[in-house]
Amino acid sequence: MVAYLIDWLSLLGRWLHFITGIAWIGSSFYFVWLNNHLGAPENPGKRSIDAGVSGELWSVHGGAFYLAQKYGVAPATLPRTLHWFYWEAYSTFLSGFFLLCLMYYGQAELYLIDPAVAPLSKPAAIAIGLAFIVGGWLVYDGLCRTPLARNGTALGCVLGVLFAAAAWALCSLFSGRGAFIQFGAMMGTIMVANVFFVIIPGQRGMVAAMQAGREPDPQLGLKGRLRSNHNTFFTLPVLFTMISNHYAMTFGAKYNWLVLIAMTAAGALIRVYFVSRHFAHGRGERAPLLPAAIAVVLLAGVIVALSPSRATGLNAGMSGMPAADQFGEIQAIVAKRCAVCHTSMPTQGGVSAAPAGVRLDAPQFILLHTARMEKQLATRAMPVGNATGMTEQERAQVLAWIRNGAPH
Repeated sequence: MVAYLIDWLSLLGRWLHFITGIAWIGSSFYFVWLNNHLGAPENPGKRSIDAGVSGELWSVHGGAFYLAQKYGVAPATLPRTLHWFYWEAYSTFLSGFFLLCLMYYGQAELYLIDPAVAPLSKPAAIAIGLAFIVGGWLVYDGLCRTPLARNGTALGCVLGVLFAAAAWALCSLFSGRGAFIQFGAMMGTIMVANVFFVIIPGQRGMVAAMQAGREPDPQLGLKGRLRSNHNTFFTLPVLFTMISNHYAMTFGAKYNWLVLIAMTAAGALIRVYFVSRHFAHGRGERAPLLPAAIAVVLLAGVIVALSPSRATGLNAGMSGMPAADQFGEIQAIVAKRCAVCHTSMPTQGGVSAAPAGVRLDAPQFILLHTARMEKQLATRAMPVGNATGMTEQERAQVLAWIRNGAPH
């Protein structure tokens, strides 16, 4: 019953996280696009243009025309109604942290800890995970408050090196699945902390200054814009980590930390290209293709590097053994190490139904899913956290049997 309730909490939490994430990323992407497409106000002599308007954009959507205007600092007077954008970010963080605690901290022995990587206790693993989340923000925020922030390229390079180091450290401490999610949680926390500690306070400060009859400090807007730009570059890497647990070929790779670094860099570069493309398009120019080209090369390199190598040759302990006897040994291993979860009535704690609907509790099911078994075993994604204690000899034996045609 507990596992069943956890499944429902996970489903509802993921649904909420998905919905709020769409709202946050959608509004973020829109405002980045809007800011990069603003042009000089049209026909200033034929219609009234408020003092302070630095750019505007006409658009059409849903059968209606819209006019968006941007002020260089602030309007002369505050409007009666001012719409804010922050609940999307906070709701995304809260729902994501709920899922992190429910799945990766509450069931750390399954999803976060891999004894073959580092023999961590559950409290130690949780403490390390939280330390990366909090420490990531503190280091990032500290760098953004130094003179280095005046040089966007230099700051980006330093952050890139630090994120790469974090990826290596996390993959050296946790299971691949857990490391990728922790990395995404760290970047996602930086994004929402930018909103909570910098962007929204800066906006509130500008509003408060206007209400008090003072000139708003333009530096508050510039600091908020810097953090907003960073957030848009972090978005695609965070989205990759959110879906990575469905693709064992990435987090289960031997050098999974390099995969994480490459995919993070590719995602950030793709976003760099689109932001520069928006900016150039609004001015009738062409965006540089170098960021997109580097991203494509990185993705192609990862795809080639992770391509499966199909080993041949039977396991020495099974060579010469009749097919029926080989299959009998395989069934015994699967029953002991895999079918505790992959069955109609799982006995493994925290599992209420066969993962991905894959059952391995009968000979016909084992033969049906050999291709999926090979991928999961070869990448060490299964058993999850090696909770059932599958030995290397058993893993090699099942893989050799599959790669030699699954004789039965």
